[in-house]
Amino acid sequence: MKMQNRLKTLLMALLLWLPTLVCWAEIPDKPKPERLVNDFAGLLSATQKQVLEDSLVAFNKATSTQICVVTVKSLDGYDIADYAQQLGEKWGVGTKKHNNGAILLVKPKTEREKGRAFIATGYGLEASLPDIICYRIVNNVMIPYFRNNDYGGGIMAGAEYMMRATRGEFTAEAEEDDFPYVIVVFIIIIVILMISAGRNGKGGGGSNNDTDYRPRRRVTYNDPFSQGSFGGGIFGSGRSSGGFGGGFGGFGGGSFGGGGGGGSW
Repeated sequence: MKMQNRLKTLLMALLLWLPTLVCWAEIPDKPKPERLVNDFAGLLSATQKQVLEDSLVAFNKATSTQICVVTVKSLDGYDIADYAQQLGEKWGVGTKKHNNGAILLVKPKTEREKGRAFIATGYGLEASLPDIICYRIVNNVMIPYFRNNDYGGGIMAGAEYMMRATRGEFTAEAEEDDFPYVIVVFIIIIVILMISAGRNGKGGGGSNNDTDYRPRRRVTYNDPFSQGSFGGGIFGSGRSSGGFGGGFGGFGGGSFGGGGGGGSW
């Protein structure tokens, strides 16, 4: 009787673990040799792959941060965020000491499915690549390219913005809201001054003609996370950033904490 109970318990445990094992098997194994650009969906040209790989390898050598680009034809039933997190964890993207890896995952649009993209971050990058920054890179930078069927341009632009973000060029606080509050406040102040000046002029019709209420400097609001803000940068010359010899040394055993952001089109 005890043996039967043990067998039942073992069977139940196997049944509970089976879906997990099946799902894990669907996540691609690490490439051999390991590399930072893994275009399983065939979205990049040979030149784009080489330029992107060289640039990401150079960035890794300069900063120890590993940004891994992956394209897949299908998510095999996964939520894209879960797929990206599990992929980063299975491959060990980033260093074990700093957990400073990131996955840029793209699944192209088909006739039957939406296109999806997601940036997953390791624990060590959650400060420089918080969820809001990841979301903006995907939706404001990459997806406009994808809508025009320019997957190579979108992926390379997204990778550049990720590198810039990890260098501290962007802050979540500065970019959380696109509404131009500074301009609105400025306009309100100008209106108040004009009303006040009109009252003080006693209706004289010309007493304020020499008053210039135009701002001395042109006030503009520019969202750095937009397709139009992508100005070549690392990839603009069509060459890799270079400067470092040798290829990619391999993933370092980094872990992922569930952070990131993405979108669909």
